[in-house]
Parts: sequence; structure tokens; C-alpha cells
Amino acid sequence: MKPMDRRVIGALGATLFVALGGGAALLVRANSSDVTPLSAQPKGATVVPAREATYRPTRRFVGTLAPWQEANVGPQLVAAYVETVLVRPGDSVKRGQVLATLDCRSASTGSQSVAMQARALDQRQRAIASEAARVQGLVDDGFVSKNEAEQKAAQSAAAEAQLRALRAELAGKALEVNDCVLKAPFDGEITRRNLDPGTFVRPGTALVSMVDRAIIRVTADVPEVDFQAVTPGAEVKLRLLATGKEMAARVARRSPAADPVTRTLHVEIDVPDPERTLPVGTTAEVFTEVGAPAPAIELPLRAATVRGSKATVVILEGEIARKATVRVLGETGKSLFVEPSILPGSLLVLEGRAQIRNGDVVRAKVEGSAAPVPSLVPVSTPAPSGGAVR
Repeated sequence: MKPMDRRVIGALGATLFVALGGGAALLVRANSSDVTPLSAQPKGATVVPAREATYRPTRRFVGTLAPWQEANVGPQLVAAYVETVLVRPGDSVKRGQVLATLDCRSASTGSQSVAMQARALDQRQRAIASEAARVQGLVDDGFVSKNEAEQKAAQSAAAEAQLRALRAELAGKALEVNDCVLKAPFDGEITRRNLDPGTFVRPGTALVSMVDRAIIRVTADVPEVDFQAVTPGAEVKLRLLATGKEMAARVARRSPAADPVTRTLHVEIDVPDPERTLPVGTTAEVFTEVGAPAPAIELPLRAATVRGSKATVVILEGEIARKATVRVLGETGKSLFVEPSILPGSLLVLEGRAQIRNGDVVRAKVEGSAAPVPSLVPVSTPAPSGGAVR
């Protein structure tokens, strides 16, 4: 073997010896060190304390804000062209104020014609009545027969009947003429202007619509099982979605019969609104409490998984997480109320609950506080396999 080959083999052998020695040293060091596996390290979580409270079941209904009065103003007797419309949506009007006018020249002309006919017939009837009276006087003296006097009296009565018929027709024509001037039936506000001048309208067509908002009626339909919860005079809470306003009110009236199809009862709540700030036709939530208050534990909805009437929560016992199932009493807003099987002040895992299993070690921080929860003596539990817990 050449000297060069012996040197190459010696270098390779030395390199292999160093590599094997380094690997053995690293293995010995790894076996001798105390390492905690990731599965055994404390898991971070945010906790919130459970609060003692009382819970009273609350019913929620969806209602509608309706005006105290509402009217669609339009002609009821005549068909004509619209001449003027004097109001627009949002205008405030007084009772008797003119809202629109129609071109009723034909109705006016017909009224005048009937008036002239009635005037002529009135004159004729007076003449016939006077003649009948004179003939009746001649009958007593024997100059005129009784039959002729009766005929004259019949002619006078017929003329009187025709006159009354014309007067009734004249009154109808006057109503048609008056129907050409559309006036506000009450104090209120204009909500819609449906037609403009030049449009041909017929009886029953609404030109404008108006409402009276001095008193707002909150109407709702409630299930029959809540009949006793909405007795007249019962106190309720309202939340108006259009304005976000919340207020207390009382049930004003309740229908004595349920709807045969939906089995719901109609309820109305009167809300005075002299400033007319509430928009009608919008939605309101109606809340009413039923039953008696009961002791409960209040916790955020985010701290529990609710399924039916049961809720699953993660309670922190020392540094150990324990899952528990409790019965749900109800919820209000963002709070959940459960039976008082949880002690007040117990720390409930809020953030990070999905990654925590029963028995995991938790490094917790109270919500809203930067400081972590002080370490407590954990309850007795077997140490996780793979090494000691740091």
C-alpha cells in the first residue's frame, strides 16, 4: 500500500471516530437532562369569575309601532282629474286643512242644473197648492165638484214629492262638489303622496296618506301560553330598533280571543309621543318577566357550550382544568344563567377553552387584567407521562 493511501484511510477513520464520539456524548446528555414535553406544559387561557345572581324568566316578543290614527285621503264619490296637491311627505297638517283639489267643473255644473230645476218646481208647486186651496173653498159653496178638488190636491202633493226628490238630488250633487276638495280628517303628518296634478282618479283612489303620532300603539301577537304574562296593566320593557331607545310601559289592551290560525293573541301598548319622535311602521322588541326570581350563577355566553337545556363549562381548580355540565335557566343579552351548582367566584375558562382537555394544567389570566392568576396548589392528579411538570 502506498503511503498516500494509508494517510487517506487514517483521516477517514479519525473522522468517523469523532462523529461517533460526538453522537454518543449528545445521547448521554439528552438522557441525563430533565425535559418537559410540550403536551405537559401549562396552556394559556383567559378566565372570568362566576357571579352570584338571581334569574327570572323573560319572554321576548316582536312588535310593530303603529300610529294612533291613519287615513288614506282621496275622492269617494267623483271621478276627475287632480288639479292640485298641496302637501308632501313629512308635512304637518291640521284638521280641516286642504290637502288637494280636483277639477270638478262637471259636478259643479250638474249641481247648478239641479238647483235651477228645484227652484222652478218649487214655484210651480206653490202655484198648484194655492189653486188647490181655492178649489177646496169653492167645493163648500157648491161651485166645484169634489172630484176636481181632490185632483188638484193630488197634483199639489205630487209636485211636493218631486220637489223633495230634486232637493235630495241637489244634496247629493253638493256632496260630490265637496268631495272635490280633500281635507285632513285630523291633526297629523303626511306619510305618502301617491299622485301628482294631472292624474285621473276614481272613487277610492288615495291621493295622500297621513298618520297621527301623538300616541304610538306598539302591537304584538303573543303565543297563547303567555296569556297571563300580558294582562292589561302588566309592566313590560320596550326596545325600539329604529332609535335604540329603551323604555318601560304597560299593556293597554289585550284581545279576548286568539287567532284561529296562529293561536296568538293581539296585544297593544300605548306609548305617548307628544314630540312625534318615534317612526311608525318600525320594529320594537317587547320583554316581559314571568314567574318568581330564582337563585342562579351568571356567566358570559362565551364561557359555555350550550346544547338544549345543558351547558358545558371549564372550571379552573387550582391550575387544573375540569369540565362540568350544568343546567341552563335562561339567558339575557350576553349573559347565561345556570343553576347554582357552581360556587360564586369560580374561575371559568373563557378564551382558549376549545384547546383545553379535562385535567390539563392551565396558566390563566383574568379577563381585563394584565396580571396572571397566582399559582395555587393544584388538586391531586397524576403527573403527565414523559417527565416532570415545570
